[in-house]
Amino acid sequence: MPRYPQAILVSCEAPWDEKEQLLEDVFRREIRMVLEQFSHLYIFGTAGEGYAIDTPRFQQIVQIFYEETRGADVHPMVGVIALSTANAVERIAVAYETGFRVFQIALPAWGALNDREVMTFFRDVCGAFPAAQFLHYNLPRAKRLLAGADYRKLIDAVPNLVATKNTGGGLERAADLMTHAPELQHFFGEQNFPHGCLYGECSLLSSFGPMTPHKAKALFEAGRQRDMAAMFSLQKEFHEMLHGALGPLLAEGRIDGAYDKLLVRLGGLEEMPLRLLSPYEGFSEEQYQACKERLQADFAEWLP
Repeated sequence: MPRYPQAILVSCEAPWDEKEQLLEDVFRREIRMVLEQFSHLYIFGTAGEGYAIDTPRFQQIVQIFYEETRGADVHPMVGVIALSTANAVERIAVAYETGFRVFQIALPAWGALNDREVMTFFRDVCGAFPAAQFLHYNLPRAKRLLAGADYRKLIDAVPNLVATKNTGGGLERAADLMTHAPELQHFFGEQNFPHGCLYGECSLLSSFGPMTPHKAKALFEAGRQRDMAAMFSLQKEFHEMLHGALGPLLAEGRIDGAYDKLLVRLGGLEEMPLRLLSPYEGFSEEQYQACKERLQADFAEWLP
């Protein structure tokens, strides 16, 4: 059995005002909106601008997230994106002292780590908090993408490494991870979750959960039941909706948060601003409205 429970995991984005300060009321409403549908949620991945925040914002958001996610059936996670072991440990310590015990970490991205350095990073970060659990956010931005064989080496050496997040790579990466590192709970995106389900129990990192929770739950349940026809039919529907409604925006290649804030707003939180922290650019109101019109015209069943 994997070390972490099977689940749908959803990101919460931070809303900023014109002076790049947190809109606390909007953030609290967003968390509550997510909790109405999902019990596993996190802050500070790429979509949550974990790479861009300073320490005061980190502390403020962690405290609010803790206040809103206390409860027996809620499973919150705090992400940490840092350029060094020391930076990662420092931020994890802030969230740990606040009360969190599950964290999402990425490899330092300034220079690609070799095999020995990968092991050192996980031992030093995860080992500093033996009572905590860690999900590894595995992405090309870190300049070192871990494969199943890499996780195989880490599993015995780092007992509190419990999960991974891999939203790319299709069937080939899903098969590799599920075959060589089944002890870890692998969170796949809408496009590769069905591929992971072909090989056993895995989980869904749902970018679209805040916009269309019923479709995300349907995909997840089809995977749990190993209903291949329903699972791949829904995968196709997600693909067609993504390119049909967001296609013109995908061509712009913005950073993740630009799209995720758009999805949160399409899901019903109209107060969510589209702006990102400097220097990144969010979408305009005109682009948002055009996207919403395409969804309403061609994919109305996807909206709340």
